[in-house]
Amino acid sequence: QIQLVESGGGAVQAGGSLTLSCAASGGTFSRTTMAWFRQAPGKDRELVAALTWIGGSSPLYRDPVKGRFTISRDNAKNTLHLQMNSLKPEDTAVYYCAARTDLSGGYGQQGDYDIWGQGTQVTVSS
Repeated sequence: QIQLVESGGGAVQAGGSLTLSCAASGGTFSRTTMAWFRQAPGKDRELVAALTWIGGSSPLYRDPVKGRFTISRDNAKNTLHLQMNSLKPEDTAVYYCAARTDLSGGYGQQGDYDIWGQGTQVTVSS
């Protein structure tokens, strides 16, 4: 079974950039749909971006991050990335890496994912 470990979180000023990474071990990363979620204090966990295992598929992004965040995967290194630019205070949250081991079906909801990392904190100050 896949295990996920996030890294790259931290504190940054508004307008800055951060890159999150998620290292996967076990399982078959190259045939796993992956996603980034985030959860701000007092709010529900929400999808940030998702990328299926199908080569050439278009990423799925939450509207507030479109044009600022980029999700990518390196199947050779079993790693998922989230490049975050033009960060805003409202991006402050714990960011989670998630994996969907089912090869088919939807992938836009929290319930679609069955494996989760421990999360990494991102704090954006104004």
